[in-house]
Amino acid sequence: MEQQQKEQAYLKAKTRVKELKEFYNHAITFVIINTLIGIAVWYYDGPMWFFLVFAVGGWAIGLAAHALKTFQWNPFLSANWEQRKINELMKNHESNY
Repeated sequence: MEQQQKEQAYLKAKTRVKELKEFYNHAITFVIINTLIGIAVWYYDGPMWFFLVFAVGGWAIGLAAHALKTFQWNPFLSANWEQRKINELMKNHESNY
């Protein structure tokens, strides 16, 4: 039984490392590509600034969503919220019966 738990823990850790690696690759790509776009906009010094704003802004939203998923952060439905809701529903169930 203990061996099976170790294997499960290993697989979980391996999956977590993969998720982190994918996020860090995404973040590095974000910085490199948007830096190159910024340099191009600066070099051509013209009406392309809106392209930079929309490219960086849109991608930043995607990167933020990726970070929320990767780091398992949800301010609205956290683990504490789940436990409080479970307790509340159990209490309501008990009072109805």
